Amino acid sequence: MKFLANLLIFFGVALAIGFGLSFVALENGSLFGTFRMGPWAAWAQVGVANPDPYTRAYISRTNALELAWAEGLRFSAVKDSDGQPLLLQCNYRIDGMMPESSFWTLVATDGTGALAVPEYGLRALASGHIQQFDDGRFLLRVGPDLAPGNWLETSGEGKLVLVLTLYDTNLQSGLVSGENSLPAISRESCR
Repeated sequence: MKFLANLLIFFGVALAIGFGLSFVALENGSLFGTFRMGPWAAWAQVGVANPDPYTRAYISRTNALELAWAEGLRFSAVKDSDGQPLLLQCNYRIDGMMPESSFWTLVATDGTGALAVPEYGLRALASGHIQQFDDGRFLLRVGPDLAPGNWLETSGEGKLVLVLTLYDTNLQSGLVSGENSLPAISRESCR
């Protein structure tokens, strides 16, 4: 009887650890399958012919239409550059340069993946429609409070996820340098 009780406890602990690690890996991708640049993370094997099991589970879990490997990379950020969680009720400054790509978009979503912008506002910021400095750098602002220049308005409260999609980018080549770094995300204020 004691053997059976120990065996059940052993299996319970093993299942809890296995499911717990799988949940953590799929929730933020920090254990397996992600490519990270500062606060931004992308699932590196999305779009390849035979992705790893964690990438397959991520694709099944999100039900998102993903880009093929040659089309581009989709990065997401759930924390700012200081490691603080992104919140819809806060204003953020995103500045720097983008890696070389044909086109890019920045979208604000909530924790469920739904757009977190007002019904009447812009749906996304796109590389072809923003103001840039002479050296190619830019300054984007994301948040509920009106800001000058390149501003993406958010609405609601709770978790904010920024989704940056780079189309036809050189990051798939594996050649990552300082010129290929993604922009920093800084919190400016909160309501």
